[in-house]
Amino acid sequence: MPAFGEPVQPLPQRVDQLVGSDLLSRLNQVDVMSRKIFAGKLQGERRSKRRGISVEFADYRHYTHGDDLRFIDWNIYARLDRLFLKLFLEEEDLSLVLALDTSASMHWGNPSKFAFGQRLIMALGYIGLSNQNRVSAYAFDDRDIRMTQNLRGRRRTRDLGAWLLEQKPGGGSAFKDAMRRIALGRHGRGVMVIVSDFLLKEGYEEGLRFVSGRGFDVFCLQTLSPEEIEPAKHGFSGDLKLTDLEDGDVAEVTVSPALLRKYQENLDGWCGGLRAFCARRGMVHLTVDTSTDMETLLLQYLRRRGLLK
Repeated sequence: MPAFGEPVQPLPQRVDQLVGSDLLSRLNQVDVMSRKIFAGKLQGERRSKRRGISVEFADYRHYTHGDDLRFIDWNIYARLDRLFLKLFLEEEDLSLVLALDTSASMHWGNPSKFAFGQRLIMALGYIGLSNQNRVSAYAFDDRDIRMTQNLRGRRRTRDLGAWLLEQKPGGGSAFKDAMRRIALGRHGRGVMVIVSDFLLKEGYEEGLRFVSGRGFDVFCLQTLSPEEIEPAKHGFSGDLKLTDLEDGDVAEVTVSPALLRKYQENLDGWCGGLRAFCARRGMVHLTVDTSTDMETLLLQYLRRRGLLK
């Protein structure tokens, strides 16, 4: 078994290692779902309740001075000698924002949380691109916040994949700053997915407050490795020297049944606190074991939680 704290899985080197062709073909029938109906500026694949210019007729109203003459129904005018304006359902442009935590703590476990996050972001991005959503992706840690924005159409799949392969884990967390920057960006409205272990010394509260209530349906996908979820099953025992991958803090511990129980209580409390925080603000939290089959996660779990349809 590798030493505690060392990554055990190499990172993907090619786009087809992120998501294979078999899974991509199954994702062609899936779409991102917003729990709200939003009105966008560009014509997309969804319809909102806001009336504007589109292809689907909705209703009539009386003409008033200043209305666009192009939308007068002249057939009705010929019959009734009165001017009526045609109203249409405006199509909606859904924005999909994907945020990947690239701090050093993510590159640990078997499977690696970071590699799993890359694959998950790629799969969700492909779904968005295939359905003509506007897709923007962010990678964040305390070294920098990188982004690729406003991708649209299946032809941009390789661009997203190449960008993901460029991202390397390292540094500490910059969660609050990253969420502030994303919140202040011009994304329109839609769905935001944050992929992180959320094991943040700075806490998650301030960061999530920035993105709460800004027109996004926010999904917090907390990725944890099997070793983190159940360390007792993965051979952690005896005297260990633990090093924090992000800030270098060192702790020497003796792993005992009592210590493992305390660890489990603390982990459950942390995850439960995050879940409750999200629920109070209308966000969705899901803990994801990185050993979970990607197809099962996408086509079953995320469908049940309302992210995909």
